Amino acid sequence: MHIIEAHNLTKNFGDFQAVKGIDFFVEQGEVFGFLGPNGAGKTTTINMLTGLARPSGGTLSIAGMDGIKDIKKVQGLIGIVPDESNLYDDLSGFDNLVFCASLYGMRKQRREKRARELLAQFSLDDTGERPFKAFSKGMKRKLTIAAGIIHEPEILFLDEPTTGIDVESARQIRHLIASLHAGGTTIFLTTHYIEDAERLCDRIGFIVGGNIVNVSTVQDLIREAQKEHVLQFSVDDAPITLNTDLLDAFPAVSNAVQSNHTITLHSKESLELMPFMEFFDSRQIKVREARLVHPSLEDVFVKVTGIELARLKKEKEGKK
Repeated sequence: MHIIEAHNLTKNFGDFQAVKGIDFFVEQGEVFGFLGPNGAGKTTTINMLTGLARPSGGTLSIAGMDGIKDIKKVQGLIGIVPDESNLYDDLSGFDNLVFCASLYGMRKQRREKRARELLAQFSLDDTGERPFKAFSKGMKRKLTIAAGIIHEPEILFLDEPTTGIDVESARQIRHLIASLHAGGTTIFLTTHYIEDAERLCDRIGFIVGGNIVNVSTVQDLIREAQKEHVLQFSVDDAPITLNTDLLDAFPAVSNAVQSNHTITLHSKESLELMPFMEFFDSRQIKVREARLVHPSLEDVFVKVTGIELARLKKEKEGKK
């Protein structure tokens, strides 16, 4: 069952079209990863799905309801964890959770019990009356997620849940996501940590420049990437024309990339190592290392988006 369906979903900001008529669906109970470089339209799409921004065009169905006209009803079924905390600095963790629960109409006894349960689940029950502004980054992130699930939503939107936090907090959050998934919660997840996407997601959609360019299961994406054969050489003092020379000498090589004394060759056909070693030797180029690369989900991301994940991570965490 499709719990979320978007058709020709569009968002304009004046003359700028941030989201360009995208189509996708999310299955009930799955973890759907939404990946793309900064400025690709990820957060704008989440804002439309959650009622924080009104689409400029297209249709949206969420849990069988019109996600545009009936957004107030929809919002009772969803939880939202933005990439920046939306909690109150001067309230304690307990008071923040109780306040969020009251916004969903939960009765006092139930919301206080639920708040205590979540504080214990997230190892935050020893924070006492400490205000939220005194929490560490990891503690703030965990409490923000706790606030997003206080009312036990059917659908949870998580925008960069593990960005900029300590390893142990990130591990706890991944465990929570897996636990919610096992319990049947549908999760819409954006992240630039490819290991999170690979470990947690059932399917992944890539958005680039406001367009969805690929949607598939993690297994199929990796399987498709591994149809390509990749050889990588670490070399000394290679001329800048080496990649062009390689393409001329080896027609089976579809692409050759030269960067920082590293030559990476791509081919749809299996590549034998020795002919390349002889090629380098004939040009008196010393090879320090040669290896066969097994493409990963990160390679898929780089190929689809044209951006290195290391750069994306640096840009993203630089804003935190």
